[in-house]
Amino acid sequence: MFSIAKTVALAALILGSSTVMADAKLDKEMNALALNSGCFICHHVESGAKGPNGMPPIGPNWEDVAARYKDQKGALETLTKAVMQGTNPYASHWKDKVTGLAMPPNAVAIKEADAKKLVSWILALKK
Repeated sequence: MFSIAKTVALAALILGSSTVMADAKLDKEMNALALNSGCFICHHVESGAKGPNGMPPIGPNWEDVAARYKDQKGALETLTKAVMQGTNPYASHWKDKVTGLAMPPNAVAIKEADAKKLVSWILALKK
């Protein structure tokens, strides 16, 4: 069930997004999934979005993730695993672009099937 604050935040994310998205129903579903799973605490959809206090965001924005992994074999599996198990802070490939060191494991926040759907949607984003 959505709280008023979550509903307002989700509407702002969807309406304020200039990202080219193909399916409004899927976009709304994936934004709701990300919101309810806590993804927007660290990530933004759009490139150029700032984190707290105008600093770089905690995690990479999803447009940049889509661009970095475009046409990369195994990207869906690699990123789904990163969502579920977290990432190594010593092997960050987003160095100097984000303020976070690593992605924490999210298996308690999202089911693997949902994470895979979300990652698939993220990989399809275009600026």
